[in-house]
Amino acid sequence: MIPTLEAVSLSVDGHIATIRLNRPDKMNAMNLAMWHDIRTAFQYVDATPELRVAILEGEGRAFTAGIDLQMMLGVGAQVRDDCDGRTRENLRRVILDLQDTLTSLERCRKPVLAAVHGACVGGGIDLICCADMRYCSADAWFSVKEIDVGMVADVGTLQRLPRLIGDGITRELAYTARKVEAAEAREIRLVNRVFETPEALREGVREIAATIAAKSPLSVRGVKEMVNYARDHTVADGLNYVATWNAAMLMSADLQAAMMAGMSKSAPQFKD
Repeated sequence: MIPTLEAVSLSVDGHIATIRLNRPDKMNAMNLAMWHDIRTAFQYVDATPELRVAILEGEGRAFTAGIDLQMMLGVGAQVRDDCDGRTRENLRRVILDLQDTLTSLERCRKPVLAAVHGACVGGGIDLICCADMRYCSADAWFSVKEIDVGMVADVGTLQRLPRLIGDGITRELAYTARKVEAAEAREIRLVNRVFETPEALREGVREIAATIAAKSPLSVRGVKEMVNYARDHTVADGLNYVATWNAAMLMSADLQAAMMAGMSKSAPQFKD
């Protein structure tokens, strides 16, 4: 059963799940319900065999305006304790839980394609940095906004963004909070491709997702595992891991199906 969600919608079409931030009247500001819903949605995608790819997008006129300020204002009451040390421990646990919510995109074994239109601000950058690929429409813009509210981005941007766009440009964006328009986002490799309109973006990303969904699910999951592992390990570590992985997974029904389809010049059919 598809889980019931409050601030995110989840729909399924064949092998593709679409997860949509769904507070359009608030520009999809990320309130506590949305953080919880994101994790629940990606846990569902990961655990559902017939789902092979996930698309992440926003409802309304923006992808997301970032973390909901009302949620931030309520954190003090949430973590307060008579003991100052325990208050700070509680706050640390809240931050770690928010980090874990976004890491659920990386833990999800299926590829996640982020489709960004309009604003993608603050927590939205943290979110899309966890996706496998990012795409945007020409009206999209991005901002690492936390410095403007007097805080250090703490749920993933400063750890993941340098690996996507490099150290120098990450520092510039984090120190200044300046807007990055779609063309620059493509230039600095924050996004793979820019589409002319939000409608073209959704259509184009769905085509990419469908292409991935037609491949061997076992192999796609293995590719994601290897690329994620390689990011945080040496080349030697990665080579050793992929050798072990393929020793376990290579002789699969998917390999035989792909080879037979190649010989017969037909489309392979894979088990979920």
